[in-house]
Amino acid sequence: MPNTAGPADEFVKRNPAAPAGFFAAEAAGLKWLTVDGGVPGVQVIDYDATSLTLQRLHPTAPTAMVARRFGEQLARTHDAGAPAFGSAPAGYTGGGFFGPMSQPLPMSLVEHDSWGSFYADERLAPMEQLAAGRLGERVHDAVVAVAGLCRSGVFDDDDPPARLHGDLWSGNVMWTADGAVLIDPAAHGGHRETDLAMLALFGCPYLGEVLAGYQSVRGLRDGWRDRTGLHQLYPLLAHVVLFGGGYAGQVEAVAGQILANVSKLRIE
Repeated sequence: MPNTAGPADEFVKRNPAAPAGFFAAEAAGLKWLTVDGGVPGVQVIDYDATSLTLQRLHPTAPTAMVARRFGEQLARTHDAGAPAFGSAPAGYTGGGFFGPMSQPLPMSLVEHDSWGSFYADERLAPMEQLAAGRLGERVHDAVVAVAGLCRSGVFDDDDPPARLHGDLWSGNVMWTADGAVLIDPAAHGGHRETDLAMLALFGCPYLGEVLAGYQSVRGLRDGWRDRTGLHQLYPLLAHVVLFGGGYAGQVEAVAGQILANVSKLRIE
């Protein structure tokens, strides 16, 4: 369903067919992500079972300076932390959602102590099952193998759960006169590299400045660039589910690169 306009200072998202908890989850995520010094989420005015009313934003073109500031703020948002990998935004007890308002996909909010087990069992396996009919046996086997590596802990490190937007492609970053503002989160506790990989997946303006700003606040672990594909595998699987098997080739390529470079990608 399309977004609809409210009063001049409000913006209403409406979907009469929204699954139970969809707008409550988004409202909780926006509030949870808004921390001192972090990237603000768009202000929530009200919500109910079928709609979400937000403060209207007025987009502007990004600049290198604003992008660098966004990176600095994003590091602080991540550093606000979460109770566990997979944890829900504070105060929210329902299920999570990933993808567009017109076709939201279920997203587990089951907590794990390790990122690898969380990513394998709550992200890769469920999304691969939804996409299975469009993947083919070879791609299925590759994704299953990557999930097995994740469960083994080879990609785990000692970084505590970060406070993630969870669907941070560039379209969910609104550039305004006051700086970047987050919209449409799939917020949960996860690994900080996940949001950065999502920014890179479909391109982000001034991405180099965003990353430089981020690392001026929080340095990233060696090899993070090489692990980008690992974190992009889940959203690529979601694109297979949402938009068809044309994305299966990208899933196969990324999974193959991960399997071929385990020794390079593993956390020492």
